[in-house]
Amino acid sequence: MIKNTSQIDVQNLTIGYDDYVLMKNISFTVNKGDIFIVMGGSGCGKSTLLHVLTGLKAPKSGKILIDGLNFASASAEQKKDLMRHCGILYQSGALFSSMTLAENIALPLQQYTDYSDKLIKELVSLKLSLVGLAGFEDFYPSEISGGMKKRAGLARALALDPEILYCDEPSAGLDPISSKLLDDLILDINKSLGTTFVIVTHELASIFAVGNNSIFLDSGSKSIKGQGDPKELLKNPPNDIVYNFLTRGEKEHG
Repeated sequence: MIKNTSQIDVQNLTIGYDDYVLMKNISFTVNKGDIFIVMGGSGCGKSTLLHVLTGLKAPKSGKILIDGLNFASASAEQKKDLMRHCGILYQSGALFSSMTLAENIALPLQQYTDYSDKLIKELVSLKLSLVGLAGFEDFYPSEISGGMKKRAGLARALALDPEILYCDEPSAGLDPISSKLLDDLILDINKSLGTTFVIVTHELASIFAVGNNSIFLDSGSKSIKGQGDPKELLKNPPNDIVYNFLTRGEKEHG
């Protein structure tokens, strides 16, 4: 796995809605092979930041350099080419209910490649196998559990072998066992494929289990209050805000 080679450089980024600013002039770097966690309290702008990073929303100002190209000001064609190398796992899994798992996962392959139907079928089976869903090709989303839906969503996000995988609250709504299985899967994919993950989450168990780099967004100051490995931030908290967030589980159960 390649480490400490910059893949995403965010420089002086300001995000928000209309006249309202969520985060102002924030800067951070995601290295190749990172499992990068975006954390913070409710309403701080975590999901909005993810929408800006993936081109679903424009930033108010600032740069997002992906492999050196400014994604924020790129042309539509350049953005499409960059996103061809990225995958997105939405919070709900966002599977089409009227399509089987195989049909869901085949969709990006049909849209972005000229692969034959036979090759697409083989790749779909491979991706489902990768996430532990071999043999579930003909199942519909309504016929599988919440954890399996997340894994199927992950298989679709991996369909085009992305270099970067963005995940919005992947563990949301899952029981602890399903959540741990998903965390283990993310670690396996990161280790075996070298995929860079950018994960928005507030789940402490997942943050400590998978994250090796992170930022903490603070809604009060509209800035980043902590950066680095979450485990190191817990050992040497930069401030009370980050410490209280990372130890809230102990307080809730203490």
